[in-house]
Formats: sequence, structure tokens, C-alpha cells
Amino acid sequence: MTDLLFTAFSNRHDAVALAHHVGGHLNDEGISSTVFLLDSSEPPTLDASTLVVSLGGDGTFLKTARLAHDAGARVIAVNLGRVGFLLNVPPNEILENIRGALASDAVSERLALQITISGSDVHEFALNEVVVERASAGHMVKVKTFVGDEEYLTYAADGVMVATPTGSTGYNFSAGGPVVDASMSLMILTPIAPHFTIDRSIVVPDNKVIRFVTEENPAVLVADGRTIGSLQPGQFVEIRQNPSPVRVVATRSFDLATRLRHSLREGHA
Repeated sequence: MTDLLFTAFSNRHDAVALAHHVGGHLNDEGISSTVFLLDSSEPPTLDASTLVVSLGGDGTFLKTARLAHDAGARVIAVNLGRVGFLLNVPPNEILENIRGALASDAVSERLALQITISGSDVHEFALNEVVVERASAGHMVKVKTFVGDEEYLTYAADGVMVATPTGSTGYNFSAGGPVVDASMSLMILTPIAPHFTIDRSIVVPDNKVIRFVTEENPAVLVADGRTIGSLQPGQFVEIRQNPSPVRVVATRSFDLATRLRHSLREGHA
């Protein structure tokens, strides 16, 4: 089994070149590595012992995190993007962070979501958020929400999402939801442009099951930016904490205040 797996998209020539460059240095130290292109149709070869290194922006990391999670592997997030709020390793520190990760098992466990659509026994995955959104422009969705067995609000809106603490700085933040420290164990329910109802987020414990039931119009279900299904009126989706967290290598401190100032207000990492 490969000690180290670099991931990148094939059109990111800088990321692919960096993977080969760093891999060459590590090979001289007796550490084998391989490069996996995320737009490949073939699955990567990895298991729980593999260290996965994501090279790119937030989108690269989200796809890499899903692959690493499936295998129980650890992942390092290297920032080759402009903002990269999810990413905490700059390119000039990649070698020292890989060496440190191979010498230690220290990780930051990130809450992920498990998504189940009514009538299906397939569980989908999300690290950032899952969104029930309108299927076509000009039509809103009507979504009844439940937390556990308790009925909450019914939203007529462009959509409704459940975000994780890791995803709180993404779509959730853009929709007016709170920014939450990634180490916390909770889920955030945030409506997207709701009509004639409360527009504030609801924060719920991580042991609850959130259920969205669609009414009147069909909806599309999107997890971490990828469409995973659709809901017809009367169908539902259940969202709960995934039994297994995403294991992100604890490389350096995530100073939330500093990263908010630089990544969100000033527009650079």
C-alpha cells in the first residue's frame, strides 16, 4: 500500500507538478507516493494507513475528503487557491507537514453529514453542507422541517440547508448563517432567501436527526456542491451526523479570528 497519495485535478498543472516535485524529495527519504487525478474514472488505491495530501482549493479538498473518509485515511489540506478557507497548509510548508504527519497520528476530527433520501438505503456524504433547493428558476421550494420528532418551521424559500461547523464559512455564511469553530459538535439549519418567515439559523445538537419534507414543488438535493438526487412533493431527506468523522491532520493552529479577517474580509488566505 502506498504511504502517501497526492490528489489534484488534471487541469491544475501547478498542483500536479508540485506533487511530483515533493514526491521526488520524499522518495529519496524512502517514502513512496503516487499522484491521483480527481477527475479520473478509476478509484484511488488507499486504506486507513494512507496519508492523503490535497493540492488545490476548497473544491479539491472537499472531493479529497470524501475519498479519504471512505477509507478512514488522514488528509492534509494544502492551499493552492486564492482564499481556501478550509485549507491551512501553504505550499512552502508541505514537506515539513508531511514529515510531521508521517511521524505522528495527531488529527483534528471534523464532523461530517450522513444523508438518506426517502425510499433509498444509500447513505450520501457531505463535509460542508447539504442543501434542498429549488429545481428551476422562478419557483421556490416549500420545505417542512423536523428536528428529531419535533416539527419546526415550514419554509417557502430558494432552499434550506444543514451545514457543519467546517462548512459554516461557506454557503451557510453567504446565506446569513453563523460562523462556528470547526472543532464544535453541532449542525446548523439555515434557510436560503426565505419568503415571509424567520430568516435566522437554528443550531441543533449533533445527536439529532434533521428531516426535510418537500411540499408543492420538486426540489434538488445538493451535497458539497454536487447534485446527489431530487425530491418530489411528499418525499423527504434525513440528515444526521456521520458515524465517522473526517480525519484532518493537525498541522498548525486554525486561528479562526485571523482567518476570518484574511480569507473573508480581505479576500486572501
